[in-house]
Amino acid sequence: MDSLQILFRCEHLVAISKPNGLLVHRSPIASDADVFAVQLLRDQLGQKVYPVHRLDRKTSGVLLFALDEATNSEMQRKFMNGEVKKTYHAIVRGYTPDSGEIDYPLKRDDGVVQDAVTFFETLQRTEMPFAVGKHPTSRYSLVKLNPVTGRMHQLRKHMAHILHPIIGDRPHGCNKQNRFFKEQFGMMQMMLHAVSLEFVHPTTHEHVNIFAYYEAEFFRMLEKLRLK
Repeated sequence: MDSLQILFRCEHLVAISKPNGLLVHRSPIASDADVFAVQLLRDQLGQKVYPVHRLDRKTSGVLLFALDEATNSEMQRKFMNGEVKKTYHAIVRGYTPDSGEIDYPLKRDDGVVQDAVTFFETLQRTEMPFAVGKHPTSRYSLVKLNPVTGRMHQLRKHMAHILHPIIGDRPHGCNKQNRFFKEQFGMMQMMLHAVSLEFVHPTTHEHVNIFAYYEAEFFRMLEKLRLK
């Protein structure tokens, strides 16, 4: 695999642009994978790295690592306390409202219910001249998502909850849409990208804003759907 793209690096932190399909670390729920971001980055830098948060395997974008245990602990605390602003972009089914808040608790695999809050804002809407369901045209939106909490699959579940599932999401998305995009456009990825992370640096106390450009496939879908 090619070297990981480094977006930000200092003495204590490093951020990469994680490709779609790459696991952050070894997981029993993805036994088919043998390549992981933690190992790749460790080998690339020649030092131990600590992932301070997670991105789904199917989500691309900014992924942050600490380079020492103290920074790792402090950054994990910042994530836990909502001191890190996380911004994602997603292509979803239908016309989303201009903006809103999704306050919908989510259940973990072990049955524990956790509070989960996401703010969203519609960046663009499009109506395309093809039929996926019963209507002669199909509508899509490009949305900005800011999760306040960090629950597993939160954005995927929250967008499905308000009936605007993310295109390419399985199992929370729309099977008809996913099948159409696969057959008509050859699209196999999920249209969710971690655009940026903003926080106060734990050591220098400077404001840090790390940005990741869209992957080629996300950009291609924006062009196909006339969302750019």
